[in-house]
Parts: sequence; C-alpha cells; structure tokens
Amino acid sequence: MDAEEFRHRLDAAAMATEAALDALLSPQALEGEIARPARLLEAMRYSSLGGGKRLRPFLVIESARLFGVEGASALRTACALEMIHCYSLVHDDLPAMDDDDLRRGRPTTHKAFDEATAILAGDGLLTYAFDVVADPATHGDASLRAALVLALARAAGLGGMVGGQALDLAAETAAVPLGVDETLQMQAMKTGALLRFAVDAGAILGCATPEQAAALTRYGKALGAAFQVADDILDAEGDTAALGKRAGKDAERGKATLVGLLGLDGAKARCDALVKEATTALADTGLGDRTSVLAQAARFVANRRH
Repeated sequence: MDAEEFRHRLDAAAMATEAALDALLSPQALEGEIARPARLLEAMRYSSLGGGKRLRPFLVIESARLFGVEGASALRTACALEMIHCYSLVHDDLPAMDDDDLRRGRPTTHKAFDEATAILAGDGLLTYAFDVVADPATHGDASLRAALVLALARAAGLGGMVGGQALDLAAETAAVPLGVDETLQMQAMKTGALLRFAVDAGAILGCATPEQAAALTRYGKALGAAFQVADDILDAEGDTAALGKRAGKDAERGKATLVGLLGLDGAKARCDALVKEATTALADTGLGDRTSVLAQAARFVANRRH
C-alpha cells in the first residue's frame, strides 16, 4: 500500500468516526438517562469533535477489517476508544496536570469553558465510552462485549494510561530522573496502552487465533512506543503553529523523554527500530498483504510532522 492510499483510508476512518461521535453526542437522552445538560454536552462535543488524526479509531477499524469485520461493531468500538483518548487530553491539559492553553490549534477545554466543566466533560467521555462498548448495538455477543470492556479498562486505568500519567507527573519532581527503562515503562502505560488496545480490539472483534492476537499485540506495543518517541522528537524539533499545541513543553517541565536520555539521533534510531519491530510482528499474523495498511501506519507514525 502506498502513502496516498493509506492517507485515503486514514481520512475515511476519521470522517466515519467524526460522524459517529456526532451522533452519539446528540442532545437526545438515551433510555435510562434522565437528561443531557446542554453546557456539559457542548464541552464534551468541543473536546472530541472537529480535530485530530483519529489514529486510534483507524487502528481499530483496520485491525478488525483484517478479519472481515466492518460496520457498527468496529466503528462504535473505535468511537469509545477515541472518547477515552479525548477525555485524557482534557484532563491532561488542566492546570493541576500539564497546564496547557492550546490543543489542536484552539483553546483547551478548561480555557474555552471552565475547569469544573472540563473535569466533568472528561468524566462524561470516560463513562460514556464504556456505555458504548457495553451496549448490544456494538455487538450481539455479550461475552465479546465483556472482553472489549475488560481490555479497554485495563488499557485506560491504573495499570495503563492513568497509571502512566501518574508516573509522568511524579517524574517531574523526582530527586533522581527516570532512566531509560523507567521512561519506556511510563510511556508504554501513558501512551502505548491505548494504541495497543486499538489493535487488540480488532483481534477481539475478529475472533483472531491466539497466535494472531499475540502478533497484533506485539505490533501494537511497538507502534505505541514509536508514536511516543516520535512525539518526543516533534516536541523538541517542532513549532507551536505546526503542532497545534505548545512546543518545547517537555523540556520546560523536565519531563522524562527518550530525546532527553538518548539525544535526538539516538531517539530517531530508536523510532526506526520500533517501526521495523512493528512490521516484523505483522508478518507473524499470517495474514499476508492484508496487513500492509498497518505496516504503512507504523511508518506514518514515525514520519509524522504534527
């Protein structure tokens, strides 16, 4: 698959995700809900619509497609994952966390609304994500839905993204800076866990064999690590206008990054090695050319400029 075809698939997944999120975040209350407060809903929509590459939803959709699964099951799971991701950005930007004023080229949610509304918007997106996955509209097999819920909770929670954020914050004021292994663990939790879930979800939806699922997990881990290294490089080399968020903030806050530990050249070499690791893992799925879109995704992650 060439870069043009990959971009077409990425854009198509982004548009489908945007439309599905727009429908999910409508003013109409669902059965069992009492009402959807207008200002809170507006903040949730502001936080999750109209921006981003939608890489995580794309990975869910394309991983499921490897096994012939398309339609509502993959798209609703993709939306749930994107809600988790967007909630994490809202909370990450808060003054008590990274204290950012800009996200995706516009004011962060707490700046556009207020801190309390931003916290509640994140809470709303987090809980709604599990509502979406648990709903029979996502899949008729309750055991499969339960497997998705469990995997998403493990990726997003204490031993995944939330735990990684806690380690990241603690590292800023630690007496001894994190070493390479500790930084890799923190990044695997904070950033990598949700990216890994994206391909694990495709394997769950597609009823992959244990061997195929394990290979996709290895791919997801390598892709997640490459994404974070590339992000560190962008923060060091990029500019605020291109990134849509404040550049250079990692160095300002003394955050643990592989650029800081390995230098730019070392970080770039690490990123290249991770892309190779990811594509090697895809070969172990036994799915042949069907995995070419995921191989291109690994290269895209490493070479992105924003």
